[in-house]
Amino acid sequence: MRKYSSLLSLALVCCCWSVQAEVFTSIGQMTDLIYTEKELVQSLKEYIKAEESKLDAVKSWANKLDVLTRASTLDPEGYLAHPVNAYKLMKRLNTEWSELESLVLQDPSDEFISNMTVHRQYFPDQEDEKGAAKALMRLQDTYKLDSESFARGKLPGMHHNAILTVDDCYDMGKTAYNEADYYHAVLWMQQALRQMDAEEEHVVSKADVLDYLSYSVYQMGDLSRAIELTRRLVAIDSSHQRAGGNLRYFEKLLSKQLNELNQEGQEPATEEPIQLGTYKRPNDYLPEREIYEALCRGEGVKMTTERRRRLYCRYHDGNRNPRLLLQPMKEEDEWDSPHIVRYLNALSDQEIEKIKELAKPRLARATVRDPITGVLTTANYRVSKSAWLEGEEDPVIERVNQRIEDITGLTTQTAELLQIANYGVGGQYEPHFDFSRRPQDIMVDGNRLATFLNYMSDVEAGGATVFPDFGAAIYPKKGTAVFWYNLFRSGEGDYRTRHAACPVLVGSKWVSNKWIHERGQEFRRPCGLTEVD
Repeated sequence: MRKYSSLLSLALVCCCWSVQAEVFTSIGQMTDLIYTEKELVQSLKEYIKAEESKLDAVKSWANKLDVLTRASTLDPEGYLAHPVNAYKLMKRLNTEWSELESLVLQDPSDEFISNMTVHRQYFPDQEDEKGAAKALMRLQDTYKLDSESFARGKLPGMHHNAILTVDDCYDMGKTAYNEADYYHAVLWMQQALRQMDAEEEHVVSKADVLDYLSYSVYQMGDLSRAIELTRRLVAIDSSHQRAGGNLRYFEKLLSKQLNELNQEGQEPATEEPIQLGTYKRPNDYLPEREIYEALCRGEGVKMTTERRRRLYCRYHDGNRNPRLLLQPMKEEDEWDSPHIVRYLNALSDQEIEKIKELAKPRLARATVRDPITGVLTTANYRVSKSAWLEGEEDPVIERVNQRIEDITGLTTQTAELLQIANYGVGGQYEPHFDFSRRPQDIMVDGNRLATFLNYMSDVEAGGATVFPDFGAAIYPKKGTAVFWYNLFRSGEGDYRTRHAACPVLVGSKWVSNKWIHERGQEFRRPCGLTEVD
């Protein structure tokens, strides 16, 4: 607006200056004022057009966001259960609202800026947007979903429609590229290109997409396709600052490789789109990655017919515990060795809501202990927020602690506080042990003897608790709890209990953990000399 105001002021000053210079004494000079006025009118029209254009743009934003917020506020948790919605919320608040801010700033708007200032402190930052993007990629890998499925919102159990635009896909690919993750950069840049070719609306240029895609393909070792993509880039933009040099380098490199292999030529790369599986995902730090992810997908579960015959369900009264005599727990075997059991109706809906109400204000990024320094820190392999609740805070927490003690027969006096965890977009905890393996990390109350895990929500897709060592997958079911021992009777750790919380594909996963320690269990679970359950 300042720009147009300045032009208008300048034109008015010139006009006044001409009149003051006695232009009126000459009709010929006065005719100049006619043209000056015409220019002023044109300038005024451009100013009005710019204001109307800005207002239309703001109205368009408001209408779009009104529709979004109406849908999202009807069921916030259900809306955010879709990982694409969660990613787009991160992106929208981090990037697009800033664009709207710049638009409105063209005209002083104290009220809007004041609101932005107040709320900006709560906005996600660049790291949040990047984290949400990487979460989509993690889900893509774990559940073998192609980029098309995400872009079209084709996820199981979804009730909210969410799509990724060309520019969304481009930003996803750019996020991966900036992390030197060329595998995912290829998948998402290819998806952006596919949607461009389908003539979907976009702001990013095809040249930019091909630039990132061709170099990422080169980094994946596919020189032939890198050359083909770079040639397409040169055809679109012959003056591109990198394309010509990259093309010559790729062709020289390919020629050198062929000479070393004593080959005269190589068939040109196909122009068919790159698909999931065209390139192999690079190996990473987790040795059991493939087994773990297969279990998350429901593949490779080693529950044989013979093993299933050894599993039973029963009523459990805690060795005639008075509080369980009239209403014993329903206990089901989930696995025989190591023995894992599930308890039905372990928490009521009212208890779950109260626990969540107490925990929400305290949720903070969950931490892990650094294996080298022993210091608690955040990590990409644990994506959740957690809070710790004491029994004295509310009768519900005290009641839950007592129930765990009644069911297990173990004292909770030396147990850790009740930990509440909520997994966000693509939330996970990769394979880990609950017990400490370093003597210096063991607490004064001893090691973590057992784990009591309450599921406080259903999860539409993903989020299973899996045990890669013996191929078990346990799925969340609201109100139930699972229990297992982490230590043998000898006190040695049971390394079979290495487990993971699979990424949440669709839904919001709430759990509460109670880690029971060794001290105080001497007569409740007597020690033994052998490593037996």
